[in-house]
Amino acid sequence: MTFHKYLADSKMFEYDKHYRDCKQQNKPFIKSKINPMHGNYLINVDLMTCNYVFSKSEQDEIKKLIQDEIEFVNLNCKNPFNDFSIDEELIWIDGVSSEHMDFLCDSFYNLTQKYHN
Repeated sequence: MTFHKYLADSKMFEYDKHYRDCKQQNKPFIKSKINPMHGNYLINVDLMTCNYVFSKSEQDEIKKLIQDEIEFVNLNCKNPFNDFSIDEELIWIDGVSSEHMDFLCDSFYNLTQKYHN
């Protein structure tokens, strides 16, 4: 069975199974779903399923990706970017455009593998 880097718009039991798979394989748990309040995506990245944390430099790279998305959303989408939070184990971003959701989820996953593989 193929490991998925992230899940998008899935059912709760699918997220639960993916969380267990991530934990078993020492991979980050990344999920995204549409926020019905504004129609953009909410992305969550959880490193509690693996044995590493985001360094300060990784958090800075993530902030740069998010700042680029904020600019894009505020210029090109009808609903403005909502909010985000970053620490060494958890990230949540509310307001990601559907055009960039896949790119951001892949980028977050690849960033974790670049430094912690």
